[in-house]
This record gives sequence, C-alpha cells and structure tokens, in this order.
Amino acid sequence: MIQFSRPDIDEFFRTYAITGFTVNKAETKIAFSTNLNGKYNIWGMDLPNSFPYPLSYVDQTPAYIRFDPQDRYLLAGFDQDGDENIQMYILPPNGGALTPLRTFEGRRHYFCALSKDGNRVYYCSDKENHNFLNGYVYTISSGEESTLYIGEGGATELSDVAPDESSFITQKAYANTFIPAFLHMAGEVHSLTPDPTVPHVVLHGAYLFDQYIFSTNFNSDRTYLATFEMATKQFHTLHTLENVDIGMLAVHESTHTVYFVAHGGVEDHLYTFDVETKKASLIESPVAVVENLKVGDSGTLYILGRSDVDPFNLYKRSPDGTWTMLTNNRVMGMARDQLIPAEVVHFQSFDGLEIEALWFPAHKETANGYTVVWPHGGPQASERRMFRPFFQFLCSRGYNVWAPNFRGSAGYGAAFMQKVEGDWGHGPRLDMIESMEWLLQEGRADRDKLFLVGGSYGGYMTLLLHGRHADYFQACVDIFGPANLFTFLNSVPDFWKPMMKQWLGDPVEDKERLTNDSPITYLDGMTKPMLVVQGANDPRVVKAESDQIVQALRDRQVEVEYLVFDDEGHGFMKKANEIAAYRRIVEFLDQHRK
Repeated sequence: MIQFSRPDIDEFFRTYAITGFTVNKAETKIAFSTNLNGKYNIWGMDLPNSFPYPLSYVDQTPAYIRFDPQDRYLLAGFDQDGDENIQMYILPPNGGALTPLRTFEGRRHYFCALSKDGNRVYYCSDKENHNFLNGYVYTISSGEESTLYIGEGGATELSDVAPDESSFITQKAYANTFIPAFLHMAGEVHSLTPDPTVPHVVLHGAYLFDQYIFSTNFNSDRTYLATFEMATKQFHTLHTLENVDIGMLAVHESTHTVYFVAHGGVEDHLYTFDVETKKASLIESPVAVVENLKVGDSGTLYILGRSDVDPFNLYKRSPDGTWTMLTNNRVMGMARDQLIPAEVVHFQSFDGLEIEALWFPAHKETANGYTVVWPHGGPQASERRMFRPFFQFLCSRGYNVWAPNFRGSAGYGAAFMQKVEGDWGHGPRLDMIESMEWLLQEGRADRDKLFLVGGSYGGYMTLLLHGRHADYFQACVDIFGPANLFTFLNSVPDFWKPMMKQWLGDPVEDKERLTNDSPITYLDGMTKPMLVVQGANDPRVVKAESDQIVQALRDRQVEVEYLVFDDEGHGFMKKANEIAAYRRIVEFLDQHRK
C-alpha cells in the first residue's frame, strides 16, 4: 500500500478563517471576509450557488461589510497591516477597486447602519474625539456630514439606528462589565435600563416596531432578554435562562420572532423567541460556537460558526428548520473523526472557585507525553469549543493541550468576569497554578513535561508565570503579551484609556499592585528558554512591550529568540506569517523536549 506522511502544519493552517459576512436584501448574494487566498479580502457567493469569487484585492482585513439595500455598492472598512485604523470605503457591487468614503489618517471609523435608501451612512469615529468617540451621519449623494452626538465620560459607540431613522442607540463603555445604553429620540436621551449608574451591560439589540429588544444583565449576574417600549419609555424583562448569558440576537419583523444565542461557558445554543407568546424554543445548531447571525426578510437564518473539530463555516436555516452548509471549509488531509474533540472538565481553584477548562489529548500514535498549557487572551474572553489549527496541529504532533478559563473569563456571569478587574496577576495566576496541579494529580501530565504558550493577555500570563513559577516549565512562548503594566497603561489606544483604571488600575494609586503584577518585576526568575513573537503594527500591545522584555533577558544571558512581523498587528492577518510563526513555535517546543 502507498504510505502518506502525516499532515504537517501547512495542512492544518491552510484552513481559512471567516471573520464576518453580510447578505443582500434579496438574499441572492452573500459577501464575507476571508483569507481564502492567504490574505484577507472580501469574497462573494451568488445564492443558492456556493462557489466563492473575489470582490476585493487589497489584501487587508475587512472590519465590516454591508450591501447597499438597493445593490448599487458594497460598503466596507479596512485597516492597514493590522494597525486597526479602520477607513471606510465603497466598491462596486460585483467587486473591484475601493473608493474612499470616510477616511482620516491614524483614526478609526466604526460602521453602524445604512438608511433604507442606502444614501445615508451612520457611524462613529475617534477622528475628532480621541477618547470618547462621536457619532455621525454622512449623506453619500451630497457629501454632507452632521454630528449626531458628542461622546463623553466613556467610549460612546453608535450601536443601532431605527429603520425610519427617527431614533438611535448608543452604548457608553466604562469597562467591559459596565456598558449602559441609551435611546436618543426627539432631542431627548433615555436610558434603556432603569438606572444607568449601576454597573451592568447592555449588549446586542434590535428595533422591532415600537420597541427595542436587547440583552442585558441589569440587576442580574446573567444577561437576559429585555425590551424598552418607545411610547411609554418603560423597561421590561422578556426572557431569562438559567446559568447562561443571552448574547447576540436578530429579529424577523413579520413573524415577531427573535433569534438569540445563549452563551454557556465553552459552548453556545440557539433559540427562537416569540414576542407575542413570550415563548422561547431551543433549535438545533450545526456549530458549537456562533460567531455571528443575521435573519433575512424571508425568515431564513444565516450564521457563521465553528466547533472544536469544525473550522469557520457559513450556514443557513430555512423557515422550515432545514440547515444548509454554504461553505465547506475543512482541514486538508484529515477526516473530521481524525481531529481531537475537546473534553470539558472542572476543578476547584485555591479558594474553592470552580473553574472550567478544555483538555485536548494528543493523538495516541504520536503522543510524546508533553503538555502545552494555554492561558487565553482577553482577559475577559474565554477558551471555547472552537477550532484552532494550532491546537489540532499540536495534538497531531503528540502534545496535549490544556486551556483553563480562569477567573475573569467571559460566559460565567458578571461576578466571575469582574474578578480579573484590578487583579490581573494574583487570582488568575493562582488559578493557572491550581489548574496545572490538578493535571498532575489526575495523572494527565508530567511535572517535567510542561510548556507554556499564550497570546495577548495570555502572553502576559506566560511572562508572569515564567517569572514567578519557572520550575513548572521546560520553555515558554509569549505572543504579543504586555511585559510592564505601567508602560502598557500609557500605550493602549486612546479610547481604551478611560476604561483602564477599573480594568487594570491607576499607575499612582495602585503602584504597588501594578509593580507586583508586572512580569518585568520578575526578570531574575525567568530562567527557561523563551520565544517572543510580536507584530510591529500592534496598537494594543505595542512592540515596545516585547522589545523591553527581550532586551532585559538578553542582558541576563537568558536564552531568548525574538520573532517580529513587520506587516502584522495584534494577531496574524496573513497566512504566510501565521504559518511561519506557529511553525517556529512548534519547532521551538520540539527543540526543548528532554
């Protein structure tokens, strides 16, 4: 028989990502952001056909895509090599060159809505208000622009506009766990919840005739479905679910139906909610994690999702409940049943708090006994049952992967998520230590066969654990993680700065704690080989963060390798760079096995 070699990193990472999508009003076309050709562009499909074709050729990541309601153009936002300074463009409906619509060098433009006739664009931007953002409406035919509101107090995002343009919704972010929302109508501003000064969040929402339906956790640990009645200005709870958070939603006007996603730890569930009967029904979902959803005038539901063994794909659900897979993204050279599904486990941390985690065991035929510990980014995010080519390649290469959702992770209620605010380096760090001790006690890992790899906040945690607990690890990989919390506070994007005191701390008032929680404080403890990966254009964790830790370790003669990508930001947008980075990471781990 012919023997083929096992799939290498190229096969796993040649799966493409889909970061967003839009459907035209007639539901005959779908456009989506993908790196199908190795770099991100907009691609399209003419439904019901599912063969994609390119619509843009700028090789940059679309931040948003929308069809003109009359199909005269596509509107899209692009940054430049990961700098996150999103500029707004339009392009022909069948694709082609970009025409600038709203641009401002070094600043961002966040799309909100198009008018029904496609002539007015609603958006917010930091171009005139760097810390708090202003809202604008721009008329394409005349080139005139007017200011809708002046942001103040917190980053103020324009989040929705009424179909008849008689009102709009803003969200004011003071922290990731404190985001009240407001209705602006007839010159007056009304809080969607009874008290906007009480810390809570208002998440996704949609207009439905004379009410605004949204998810919130006002006076609750979990988010639920609520409504604000336009006529009476009254707030009402519509539906709650136990031990899950209601998040993204979309409405179908003619049937008075709300489709929503319920987030429960590492997995999502899809529901329909009948506004008339107030009844919610669980519906089958083809994915474990829903990234986005939209509903067309026909009642067809469109979703973007993935699971632990399924890469990003687009699906549609007909009104009769039948699901159709619109894309067929899969791992080259691997059958689905050859991929490793996540095992969901729970353990008690140092103070009795229950922590959920994902365990990906190595392929039995290649198992080398080593485990890669992965602290996720965010920190107010979570590791979920979603496809990561890095995890699957590690398992194929013989490594176990361990991914705990330490305190502060999203999906476990507001109180759990708040535990990381003002405590980046104590509680979460001890959760990570306890997670490794649990692995060792359970016999799933060996004490002398642990590696540590993390990105963003996970990179920060990698540096901190290395500095304070180096004996656990054979080697460590930091992917664009903050090294010094004082310099990090000063270098984040302008509109993050009003939130930093609650999220992280004040450099004067919290000097002692920030010093104790800064990885650079523990340079003498960083004794293991290290690989540091950084994007030169990263606006969130700037290159200077990695520069200083690398130089400090080199000054101490610590083995450290530094890999910088000049055309990347906070993550990998170019497939060649992504493959090069993760190939080197796995080679680095292989080199440091005993």
